[in-house]
Amino acid sequence: MTLEQDAVLAARLMHDAGALAHRMRAAGLDAETKTSISDVVTAADHAAERLVVDALAAERPDDGVLGEEGANRVGANGRTWVIDPVDGTYNFVAGLDWWCSALALTDGDDLVLGAIHHPATGRTFVGGPDLPSRVDGTALVPLADRPLSESCVTTYLHPPHYGGEVGAAFGRMVGQAATLRMLGSGSMDAMAVAEGRLHVVCQHSVPPWDELPGAAILRGVGGVTRHVQAAGVDWYVAGVPTAVDEACAALTNP
Repeated sequence: MTLEQDAVLAARLMHDAGALAHRMRAAGLDAETKTSISDVVTAADHAAERLVVDALAAERPDDGVLGEEGANRVGANGRTWVIDPVDGTYNFVAGLDWWCSALALTDGDDLVLGAIHHPATGRTFVGGPDLPSRVDGTALVPLADRPLSESCVTTYLHPPHYGGEVGAAFGRMVGQAATLRMLGSGSMDAMAVAEGRLHVVCQHSVPPWDELPGAAILRGVGGVTRHVQAAGVDWYVAGVPTAVDEACAALTNP
């Protein structure tokens, strides 16, 4: 399979998964709590993940899958599709529009591509390190670099984490930024960075389904992604190069 064929498949699957979740929300859903009041799951998460898993089993039977809601199949060729059927489930349940369906493809340790569909606007993003990022077939404008002092940071760091060493590290970093947003969907936040609306994503202990789809698309538009250790946790920082470098330095230097 070619990279472009994989990208077309990924975009189609995310459109279908997002459309399914959107229809199910309109029909009414109950949510269950997973790890906290802000970490929830619905039948739409499970149904959308199953749609993607079944399609990949038919169209890419040698590939593995890893899904947020439990899908886990080891492939025969080193390739793995990483699935987040509904990213931003709290927003999804609350009737807010900042949520999406997201998918990434890895080949061993290499990140190949990401695809993200935003049902509220009907737009689908796709891109990767070797695949210039686009939305609905239109190329995204390469990111314009800027310092952290002129950047808007987005995070999902909840108030219980603001104290202690983690909070201190985050405070050092965000205190150097122009402003801060917490919108509730890591993949959608990354797309706002990819379009130049926001500038840096910063969060610790990020699972692969929350990181990789957006990371691939950011790399395809000239963004950078980094991991640094600070305050005993692993921080994921992504966005425009200079601001990312400065954010990592602030996190790691008390």
